[in-house]
Amino acid sequence: MRLRGFFLPSLKSRPFLFCCPTSSSQQSAHLSDGPTPQPLTGQDVQVQGQSFPRDDFTNVTPKILEKVGVNLHNQKHHPLWIIKERIKTHFYSSYIGRWGNPLFSVHDNLSPVVSVQQNFDSLLIPPDHPSRKKGDNYYINRTMMLRAHTSAHQRELVSAGLDAFLLAGDVYRRDEIDSSHYPVFHQMEGVRLFSNHELFSSVDGGQSLSLFESCGRRTPQKQEVHSLEAVKLVEFNLKDTLTSLILQLFGPEVELRWVDCYFPFTHPSFELEVRFQGQWLEVLGCGVMEQQLLHSAGAGHKLGWAFGLGLERLAMVLFNIPDIRLFWSRDERFLKQFRVHDLQQPISFQPLSKFPPLHNDISFWIPDSGTFSQNDFFDLVRTIGGDLVEQVTLVDQFTHPKTGRRSECYRIVYRHMERTLTQEEVRTTHEQIERAAESDLGVQGRY
Repeated sequence: MRLRGFFLPSLKSRPFLFCCPTSSSQQSAHLSDGPTPQPLTGQDVQVQGQSFPRDDFTNVTPKILEKVGVNLHNQKHHPLWIIKERIKTHFYSSYIGRWGNPLFSVHDNLSPVVSVQQNFDSLLIPPDHPSRKKGDNYYINRTMMLRAHTSAHQRELVSAGLDAFLLAGDVYRRDEIDSSHYPVFHQMEGVRLFSNHELFSSVDGGQSLSLFESCGRRTPQKQEVHSLEAVKLVEFNLKDTLTSLILQLFGPEVELRWVDCYFPFTHPSFELEVRFQGQWLEVLGCGVMEQQLLHSAGAGHKLGWAFGLGLERLAMVLFNIPDIRLFWSRDERFLKQFRVHDLQQPISFQPLSKFPPLHNDISFWIPDSGTFSQNDFFDLVRTIGGDLVEQVTLVDQFTHPKTGRRSECYRIVYRHMERTLTQEEVRTTHEQIERAAESDLGVQGRY
């Protein structure tokens, strides 16, 4: 798994860090039939009624900004909403506070526009960590961005005094193009904190135990400031909580296993895998929160755990949805399959008629400057081709034996989810991609 944090959104392992105006929402709810403009230059970036100055880091496109505010996870009977509600219902019914209210509060409507400090620094992500790369994120400018994970809000919620909460939202990342990757996806995470009394009150002799120890050292089992007794109790609570959740989602017979891993904001850290259709599938990441993170949020006297998961990933597996683009479809044949009266009712997506694909290749010389990035090319293809593009694959590389120049050839597969495409309309889009690649990325076409 390529580390960027707690990451797992779609069926391929993609890091997940624990992860509008009405007209824009309506427009983005439909699969794109054609090209859209490249990012504007020399103008402020407008997001949800706010204006942000552009600078040399601005790379968010109009196509991506159309998705802000759509909030698929909050649209009733949408498959992502169903998964979110199943998780929420499980926590509401299983964990009750002292006054009979749900222990966990739910926050699913926080703005995806966050500061770079929120997205990275608040989670102890080092300044030179690869997850900060411009090529992997959508920056509004050097100080503001579209969140790359819902964990960007973790510190602010802990600072507000919350000890147990669930957080869901849309997140944005530049990535490859295939049936399980999309630049906008949705995450859900949970956090629970414990005071000394809360953790040890049910333990014999608990009054003599402490969350912390002085002069400790960091080991694979714990952080330097934590007592081993406290960490083992928090780890047990974390794994028991998430095992219960996964059994609720997948059924009581599912086989699962825990795998040790690394995240920069938890230690120890774990991934939970389930055996599904004969293979092990990673479904979430979690761990004991780094005490430095809690201290910076004003909760340094407590110890806690956090977990995160991808809603698309779970929905694709549990509902047998084969293509991540379908989540953005307004095709009634898709949507009506999820209008159920009982949230727990089993749902198995029945595929729509699959229209034939068309593919065109694009080959170009890479500029000698070393500035070319695959993710820049993928983002350009998405911006122009929209949801007509099903997949982009690197099919050939060539280095000239005399000049040392390098060329790459990509195959772009076009397929509409609701109708048959013609080669003529695909060729029009493909030629726009060729021209934009030369003008925007500095490549030299070999067409």
